[in-house]
Amino acid sequence: MTVHDVARHAGVSSMTVSRVVNGTKVREALRVKVEAAIKELNYVPNVAARAARSGSMRLGVLFSNPRSSNLGDFLMGAFQQSGREGSQLVIEPVAAHPNAIDAVRKLVDAGVDGIILPPPLCDSLEALDIVWQAGIPALSFSTADPRSHSSAVLIDDFEGARAITRHLIGLGHRDIAFIRGDPKHSPALRREEGFRAALAEARLTLDPSRVVQGMFTYRSGLDAGRHLLDVEPDARPTAIFASNDDMAAAVAAVALGMGIKIPGELSIAGFDDTPIASLMWPQLTTVHQPITEMASRAVEIITDYLRRRRGAKEPTVTHHVAPFELMLRDSTGPVRSATPA
Repeated sequence: MTVHDVARHAGVSSMTVSRVVNGTKVREALRVKVEAAIKELNYVPNVAARAARSGSMRLGVLFSNPRSSNLGDFLMGAFQQSGREGSQLVIEPVAAHPNAIDAVRKLVDAGVDGIILPPPLCDSLEALDIVWQAGIPALSFSTADPRSHSSAVLIDDFEGARAITRHLIGLGHRDIAFIRGDPKHSPALRREEGFRAALAEARLTLDPSRVVQGMFTYRSGLDAGRHLLDVEPDARPTAIFASNDDMAAAVAAVALGMGIKIPGELSIAGFDDTPIASLMWPQLTTVHQPITEMASRAVEIITDYLRRRRGAKEPTVTHHVAPFELMLRDSTGPVRSATPA
C-alpha cells in the first residue's frame, strides 16, 4: 500500500496525500477526503510522517554507481552535514531496481521529506516530476542544467573543461583528442563544449575522429584509449583529455601497456580529481571538484528549504556553483619538440 493507492482511492494527487501524511497545510475538504481514504484502506503512514510533525527530517539519497570514486567523498560530506542538521539520510541504491525511476518512487512512497538526485537522475525530467508531484523538494547534484523550480549543487563544467584544454594548448599541444562521457549526463555535454571552445579560441581545427564516445566508466576508457592509440605512432594525438578520471586512468593503462611514455610521448588529462587521480602513475592532471563540500552544501540547502516551508516562510530555490581547481600533475607535459606557448 502506497500514497499512490490512497491518492487513486481519494481522487486526489499523490502530492496531496503526501502533504496530509506529513502534516503540511492543505484545504480542509481535501484533508477529509484523504483521511477517509486512509481509514478505508487501512493505510499506515510510515515513520516519516511522525518525523515531520516532530521537526526531524529524513532526506532520501540515491546513488547510481557503487563503484564510483566519488561515492565515498559524497557520502562523507552528506553524513557530516546531516549530523550537524539533526537530519537522517535514507540511502537507496539505484542498482537494486530494474528501472532507476523505481528507486525514486520507492523514496517517495517511503515518505522522505526531501530527495537528492545524483547523476544521471539529476537530469531526468521524469524523476524531477515524480518528486515534484509528490510535494517533496528535490535537489539535483552535479547537474549542468539546473531547473528553475528545484535546487542544485554543481560546478561550472564548461569553464573547467576549457581551463584544462587551455593548459594542454599552452604546453604546445595542437592535436588533442577528447573522450566524451555519458550523453545522458548534462556535465558530459558541457565539458565537451568547453573543450571545443578552448580549441576555437586557439584557432585549432578539431578532426572529428579525435572525439570518441565514452560512458564515464573505466572499461569505456580502455576501449576509447585503444581506438585512439592502437595506430601508427605518427597518427596518434599528442594529448588526450578524458571527461572523467576513470576514463583517463584507463587511457594511461593502455598507453603504458603499449610502451608509450607519459607525458614524454602522450599527455593525459582527466576531470573530477577522484582518488584514482593521485593513486595512478604518473599522477593525473585533472579538474578538482570539491565533492565532499558539495554534498555538505546539498544537505544544508535542502534542509533549509524544508525548515522554511515548515515555518510558513517562502522556501528558497538555490543553485550553488562550487569552485573548481586545476590540479597540475605529472601526466601532462610539453609536446615533444615544441616550446610551451
